[in-house]
Formats: sequence, structure tokens, C-alpha cells
Amino acid sequence: MAERRTTRSRARTAEAGDTDTQIPRDIYAEMLAEAGVVRSEEVERAPKRRRARRSQDGSNRIEASATRREAAVAKAFQMDHEDEEEGVEFEDVEIPKPTIQTVYMESDEEEDSEDDDGGLVFEDIDFNVPTPDEKAPNDPEKTMELNLSAQKAAMTPTRGRAGAKKKPLSKDEKALRVQVHKEHLLCLLYHCTMRNRWCNDAKVQKCLKSLLTQRMANYLNPSRNLSQFGQTEALKNGLQEVGRMFRLKYQITERGLRRALWAEDVEDLSKYEPPPDLETCLDKADFLEAARTLRGSRDVGAQLYCALLRAAGMQARLVCSLQPLPFLAGGPTLPKPREPRTPAKKPTVSVSKLETTKDKGPEEGPSSASPRRRPAFQTIPSHFRRPVPKPQGSKQSHSAPRQIKESAFPIYWVEVLDVAHQKWQPADPLVTNTSWRTRVFEPPLADRENSMAYVIALGADGTVRDVTRRYTKAYTAKTRRLRVESADDRGDEWWRAALRRYTRRGYPTDLEQIEDNELAAALAREPIPKSIADFKGHPLYVLERHLRRNEVLLEGAKDVGTVGAGPRAALERVYLRRSVRVARSRDKWYRMGRTVRFNEIPVKWLPPRRRGADEDEDGESARQDEVGTPLFLEEQTEVFRHPPVVDGVVPRNKFGNLDLYVPSMVPEGGAYVDDELAARAAFILGISYVPALTGFHFKGRHGTAVLRGVVIPAEAEEGVRSVIAGLRDVEAEMAEERRRRECLRVWRRLLMGLRIRAQIWAGVDEGAEATDADADGGESGKGKGKEVEMEREEDFERAVEEAASDVSEEYVIEEDDGFGGGGFLVE
Repeated sequence: MAERRTTRSRARTAEAGDTDTQIPRDIYAEMLAEAGVVRSEEVERAPKRRRARRSQDGSNRIEASATRREAAVAKAFQMDHEDEEEGVEFEDVEIPKPTIQTVYMESDEEEDSEDDDGGLVFEDIDFNVPTPDEKAPNDPEKTMELNLSAQKAAMTPTRGRAGAKKKPLSKDEKALRVQVHKEHLLCLLYHCTMRNRWCNDAKVQKCLKSLLTQRMANYLNPSRNLSQFGQTEALKNGLQEVGRMFRLKYQITERGLRRALWAEDVEDLSKYEPPPDLETCLDKADFLEAARTLRGSRDVGAQLYCALLRAAGMQARLVCSLQPLPFLAGGPTLPKPREPRTPAKKPTVSVSKLETTKDKGPEEGPSSASPRRRPAFQTIPSHFRRPVPKPQGSKQSHSAPRQIKESAFPIYWVEVLDVAHQKWQPADPLVTNTSWRTRVFEPPLADRENSMAYVIALGADGTVRDVTRRYTKAYTAKTRRLRVESADDRGDEWWRAALRRYTRRGYPTDLEQIEDNELAAALAREPIPKSIADFKGHPLYVLERHLRRNEVLLEGAKDVGTVGAGPRAALERVYLRRSVRVARSRDKWYRMGRTVRFNEIPVKWLPPRRRGADEDEDGESARQDEVGTPLFLEEQTEVFRHPPVVDGVVPRNKFGNLDLYVPSMVPEGGAYVDDELAARAAFILGISYVPALTGFHFKGRHGTAVLRGVVIPAEAEEGVRSVIAGLRDVEAEMAEERRRRECLRVWRRLLMGLRIRAQIWAGVDEGAEATDADADGGESGKGKGKEVEMEREEDFERAVEEAASDVSEEYVIEEDDGFGGGGFLVE
């Protein structure tokens, strides 16, 4: 039976066309033993070999399939590791050659009997055996080093990158920026008023009026007989002709006003160098010179254009977009100064090379920047080369006007009055070359040279009006954030007070009322913002995500629209700001003199706050923090009332005082006296009084109660105030008495000092005269001078003994017969 199976298997092998030579097992075992590989027959078995099948063209399918499989595996491995190794820099390490692994293909019968391995059988390899490329153990081992410093530096955000996060401003820094913003705003406002006065100068207008023709003057001042439409069209045509003429004759040679930026470091300001083409028009004489030469910055050009229109008899206003220092963080900053580049060292050239260069033509020199410097062209003989002509105008290149890089939106422009429609219309011939278009003056928020936050219009009479709402598309959503109104609660009042100095006194004119209505209508027509970021801080609309911790929506509030964060994000409802109410806790309402009614349901719960380790976990506040803080609306509260004053006794709490945060908390039948002497006066009168707790003074995390004034019965208020007045009079008298005594003490000290000085220096003047007289006698007077000094000392001792005592007579101790009283009076 066994022989029959062997015969069948050999027959199948012969039919399959297997021509390979079969190696017996004993010979294979001998080969393994010679190689030094120990292989047990029970543990290891001989590898299976797949029989090769020939295709019709005689090619080997095994090699083709193996090649395709290796290519697919390499491609998959490369795709898997491509994303992981992106952006990572590794050191170049020599990788040892891999050990080749042989794969054999099984026959069809064996392929069906195999499991999910796909018919692949791998050869058993001992990984402990050293490879041929491996070095000897005596050689020093090489360590692989992985350097990720480059990757860390690349992933670390820097200030120069657009996505770098900037440090947020502290409270003090923001307050400083707001103050600097206000001061800079006032300086720019005065600068604009000064330039507006220059536009009214008669000499400037006389220089510019000669540029107008009679036709232009007729267009700019249309006849009243024309219709309303005809007057407006004539004015438009006149402005177009005048603007075209002025644009052709005026030349921009300097840089005008630009956006002010903050510096990230103080050292950047010390190294900052202003551009060399800054505006040089600093006084009225320079402005007159610019009017004569028609050269300068585009800001001066707009001012001269305003003066030209005023010279033609039109009502023109100078409009300026102020560029103060911003108070918000995250905006553009002042670029760092560039370090001067070190000039490259000139290569040394030998004398022979210089002689060769001199012999060549000018077109062959090293400074020539022509295609003939290429190696392929330099191989051509010199007598076949043609001289390269120099470009025309190369000598006059230094006189060409330098290109000035400025914003594409103007800082100064002009507004003219359309008398037919009683409306102010803009005109800008230099930058935008437009008129009657208000939407072309607002720059984007990403513009580093221009930012529109304050637009003011200055009339010929010196009045200033804020016309920002006319030129901005989203004043409430975007522009208002850049103004002082959003920086301070009273910022709007401050800006109106700043403009009040430049406002005309008296009632507003009809033209001013029409303009106010126009600006209000433009603000009312502003649509709902389309970006979620624009809803934050919006005075008219609000999203539920932007509500503060103590803000809630009214029950039944209706949305006025929806907005989405993206095409796939869910839509959020938009509510009116008037539908938002402020909710407070019980303690906050109590500080405001109100108390929450019984059985009121909180409208909102604040999350519990973190409690420090030093705080006591006992008490009601600790238990309240475990579940959060309930908030209530004003409709759920009522006015708080203390117990009334009964029989002249004022109620007090367990601390011996009375909470009095608002005037409504004064108990019925009592009166509050806010005076530091009130408690003393009430004590003198012997009436009931209780100190009033008016608030707390917080320093760090600790609060101190502030006691100010007392609460007394209402009937005793007049008497207490009278006693307080008497106490103040007594204090004034005592202060006057202390002042009088101090004056007497000082005078007495002065008089005693003068008396002592007179007694000490008595007779000194005569001796000084004798000394001066002896000094004139020469050397013979030296002996007399010594005698005078001795006599002066004797006179001084005698004067001290005979001098009267300054002590009063009751303390004078008289000498007795050698027996003193020991410093005491002798009886």
C-alpha cells in the first residue's frame, strides 16, 4: 500500500513537469552539519518548495509573482512611514545589509490545505548568528544618536510666525495702553485741526486757484436754475475734471501718515530708524512751498485739494482717518530692525589676470552681466564676438522717482457738500480716484499700514464731526472694538467730551440734523454679523455661547436669526441683547439691598468653585460650594427691611452692628448719621446707637469690615447732630490753644537765645578794634595782641560771673555759710 502511494505521488510529479533535481534528506542533513547548524528532526522540518509552473511563453511565474509582491510590500511600507517621518530630521547612520529571506511557492494541492497564511512558508532563521557584514566583537560598537533639536526648534512657535501665540496683556498693561491711546488720539486730533487751518490760508488758495479754468469753476458752482439732478451732475463732472487735472500735476515724493504700531521690546525702539522718505511738511511755510511746487506726500496732496476746492467757493471738509496706537493685543507689531549686512570680501586677483582683463573689451570684464559670461560663450574667439550694447537710460537710473510703498487706502480725503441734496459726498483724486463712493475707503483688518477706527471731518469754520459710521461696513461688529468705547465703560463720554471743544455752540443746524439722521440710519441698516467672532461683545445681538456666568436669557426669548461656525457645524440661534438679564446670588442681592423671596427657583446654577486647603469645610458656604451657587433674577427678589426701631432701641445683628449697604436698608424709625463723631455724640446723649457696616475692604484674599457712621433713633437725630457741631467747636478751640502755646514756646526759645548771645559777646567788639589797630603796627604789635587776648579772656570770665541768671527767682538757690541744700531749697 505504501509503495502504491509513492508511485502515485511520483506519477503526479512527473505529470506536473517538475524537472528540478531532488536533494535527499541525508545529504541535506550532512550539509547542515558541515555549516555548523544544529537542527533536530523532531523540532525542525525541511522547508517546502513550491513546484514551478511554466507559462506558454516559457517565463517563470514564480519570479514574476515574487517581484510584484516585493514591490507591493515596499510601497506599503513607504506609505505607512511617510507621514510619521515627515518633519523629523535624523542623523545619517550606516544600516547593515539585510539578510535575504527565501520564499517558496507551494503546489495547488498543498495550497488548498494551508490556512490563512496565503501559502507562504518562511524559512527558519537563527537571528543570533552574526551576518557576514557584521564586524568582529573586538571592534568598538557604534551607537546610534537621534537628534531632535532641529525638529523641536521647527515646532516651537516664534514671534515672526503668523500662528505664534502672543502673551496676553495684564490689567496694568491694558490700562497703560488705553491711556496712551487716548493721549495719542488727542495729539492726532490737534494735528488735523492745524492742517485744516492751513487749508484756509489766503496765499495757499491763491497759488492753487490759478490751476482752475472757467469751465471747472462753472461746474463746481452750478446754477440754481438747474434741477436737483442737474446740479448734482454738474458737480460730479466738475470734480472729475478737477481731480484729473490735479492728479496729473501733483507728484507724490514722500511718505504720508501711517498706522502706529507697538514694539515688542524696548531695544527695538532704540534701534529703530525712520524711513528716509518721511513727510517734510512740518510748518506753514513748507505747506505753502508744497502748494507752489505741487510735490509732497499724498496726505499733503489731499489737503491741497481741499484748499483748491475752498478757493473755488465750494463747501469742502477735510476728512482724516486717525491712526492712534491700538490698545488691543494680538495686532501687528513694529518690525524688528534689520542688521546691516557685512560686505563680502573681494577676491584677490593676480597681476597677470588684471592685465588680461584690461586687454579685453569692456563687454568681457567681470562686471559685465550679459550672457557672454557663460562658459559656453566664453570659448568663442574674441574676433567673432559682437559688443553688447548698454541699455538706454542706464545713466539716468538714479534720477528715477523712488517707489513709495504705502497702503492702497487713503488716510486723508475730501468731502464736498451736494447742495441740491444737502448731503456730504467724498472725493479722492490721488489714491482711489473716486467720488460719490463711500465704501472704497475702508481698509481690511490685515492692513499693516492703515486701520480705520476714527474718521473725522473738519469744516472750514474749524468744527469737527465724527463720520466713522459713513465709511465702515460693520461699525458695531468690528470697528467699535478698535475704539475707546469698548475699552472703558465711560469711553463714549470721554470721546464726546474730547470733540466738544471743536463743536459749534448753540442749537444744531438743519444740515447737522440731516447728517445725524443719515449716520443713525446707516447704523440701523447694518445687518446681522455672519461670523461668530463678531457676536462677542455686540451691543445688539448675542449668542448663547457668549453669555457671561451671571447672564441668562429671558424665558420665552425669540431668536432673530441663525448663524453657523462652518458648512458642517450646527446652526446657533441669535438673540437680541435686550433679552439678556443679569442674575445674581443671594449674597449679591443682599449687598444691593434686596432679598430673594421664599420658594423661588434659581434660573441658573454656577459650577462649584475650588476650595483651598486652608479654608474650613464646615458651614453653609462649604456645603453650598459642593453643589454650586444658585442665581436669581431681580423679579425674584424684594426690598430688604431690617426690624424697626422700637422704644428707642436700634436692632443689631450677632456681631453688634447693622448692615447698611444702601439707604433703603435703614430700619424703620431710625436714622443714619455718617460722621466719625456720631458714636461719641450718641454716647454723650445716652441714646441707643449701632455702628453701621457699609462694606468690606479686600486686600489679597482677606476682607476687612468697614464701619462708618451709626444708626440712631429718628427722634434723636437733631440732638446728635447738634452735639457733633459742639464737639467740632471744642476741637477747634483746643487746636487753637495748642497752636498758641506752640507759638509762645518758640518765641521764648528765640528770646532766651538772643539774651545768651548778647551776654556772651558783650565787650568783644572793643577788643576786635584794638586787635585791628595793632595789626597795622607791624611786628611790634604782636606782643600787644597777646596782651589783648589775655584781657579778653579775663573780661569774658568776669562777664559770666556777673551775668544775671535766666532761671526764675523761685528756683534760685542762695548760698549759706558753706552748707548747701544739696540742690534743694533750704528752709
